[in-house]
Formats: sequence, C-alpha cells, structure tokens
Amino acid sequence: MEKIPFSDVAVKRKNRAYWWRKWRTWDLTISIGLMVHFHIMCLVYAPSTFSWDAFWVGAFLALVTSLFGVSISYHRNLAHRAFNLPKWLEYFFAYCGILAFQGDPMFWVSMHRMHHQYTDKDQDPHSPTEGFWFSHINWLFDITYINQKRGGWKNVKDLEKQFFYRFLRKTNAIHPFLVGIPLFWWGGFPMVVYGLYVRTVATLHGTFLINSACHIWGYQSWDTGDLSKNNWLMGVIGWGEGWHNNHHAFEFSARHGHEWWQLDMGWYVIKLLELVGLATHVKLPSQTHKIRMALKKAARD
Repeated sequence: MEKIPFSDVAVKRKNRAYWWRKWRTWDLTISIGLMVHFHIMCLVYAPSTFSWDAFWVGAFLALVTSLFGVSISYHRNLAHRAFNLPKWLEYFFAYCGILAFQGDPMFWVSMHRMHHQYTDKDQDPHSPTEGFWFSHINWLFDITYINQKRGGWKNVKDLEKQFFYRFLRKTNAIHPFLVGIPLFWWGGFPMVVYGLYVRTVATLHGTFLINSACHIWGYQSWDTGDLSKNNWLMGVIGWGEGWHNNHHAFEFSARHGHEWWQLDMGWYVIKLLELVGLATHVKLPSQTHKIRMALKKAARD
C-alpha cells in the first residue's frame, strides 16, 4: 500500500477517480468554481492591493469567523455540546461561522459528527486513508459521495428543530458575501481582497489542515484507535484545534490543549465566557477519564 510521505499513514483506498466520474452542477459551480475563484483573486490581486489597514481587517475577520465562528461555535458548542451559551450568543457565534465560507451549521456539524462516529473508516467523510488531498480538500468536490456517506440530516436533529439553523441552511449562499458590501464601502477593492478573499482562503486551509495534517503528522498521547495526532504547529495557528488526538480522546471536552504549554485560544475564550457567567455546563475530562485512557494506551504498548 502507498504511504503518505514522512508518515506511517497508508492510503488503503483511493477515492473514486475524478476525471471520469459523473459531475454534478453543484460540484462544478459551487464547490470547485468558488474555490478556484477565491484562490485566483488572492494570487492576482493580493500583492498589488496590500496595505496594513487591509491586512489587519482581514486578520480581525479571521479571528471572528474562524475562532469564534468555527472553533468555538460550530465545533465545540454545536457539534460536541461541550458547553452551553445563551441562545442569543449561540446564534451570534453561529452566524460568525457561516461567514467563514465553510457551509451552514447543519452541514458542518453533520460532517463532523460523521467524522467522529467513523474516524478513519469507510464512512469518514475526509480520512487520509483515501489520500492526503482527498482528506484536505477533494472530499468537498463530490457532493454525491458526501451525501452517500452522510445519509441525510439524522445526526443533526437538535439543530434541525430550530428555525434559525434551518434559515441559515436555506440562505447559506447569501451571508458570506454580504461582508463584502461594508468592506468595499469602507476601504474599496483592497479591503475586499484582504477582508474577504485572503481571509477566507487562509482560514479554509487552516481548517482543512486539521482534517488532513492532524491525522497524518504528529504524536499520539492517547490510544484512540484512529489516526488522530497532536500537531504543535496546528495547535498554535489553529486556535488549539491542532491538539487533535486530545480531542478525539475526549471529544466532549471544551478544552483541547491539556498541558499548560499546549496553547488553546478557543479554550481561553470559553473559560472567560464561563467566568462572566455566559458559558455554562462546561465539560472537561476528569482525572478518572484520563487514567482510564492512559491505562488503555499502556496496555496496547
């Protein structure tokens, strides 16, 4: 079997070939079309429109959409219910997430719950056992393949019951582009390039690397029975999401960086929200949980 370079991860099954499969309009116009468009806009216009004002606006929006929207809301709050928020704040953070161009909350949470239910098995939506590029980005380009694995919205009934999330599902294509209007009004085209295009491409690949790199390169502190790895680089630049083996060991936990040196910006924000009374029922692994997992790893070693 072919192995991914500089790792012990074997590609057990190649995802179906791209060049002679049946392509759907969604794959060509939405998935690939938008991805190509965003990357071209960055490559062509980012060098000539750079300004520090535009750069820092893009960085701020990356913080809002990726940290608050994807890491804290989509992932830790909605997908794993690691803590509770007042509904107004839950919905606000979820709206920040939809601005990240990673799909609506129902889609994102459904994919992620499938990933944890079938980690690195046949039904995992984005396992590197189907190749690095499949786990990183190619899985998004075959909606038929995704839907066959996902099997509907059965695993997000909690979100489907709420009008807000059904509304975001139906209007998903509109919201991310709305950011461009105030950006253009405020700073013209350069602000749109950095606040919309550069920011989106950077945060997309940051999330994609959690799916790919954090199941290939790094180390395992816990015996999770899958390929999840703790990756220090992604831990630093991925708001703490890169402590991925910790997360797979205790997926219910609001905290991913267990050691003091494992930077976890998502956890620091959640802890602050808890201190001011906004985050409640914050879940963490107990010492008993950790001992049990440690014994499991020792027995396997």
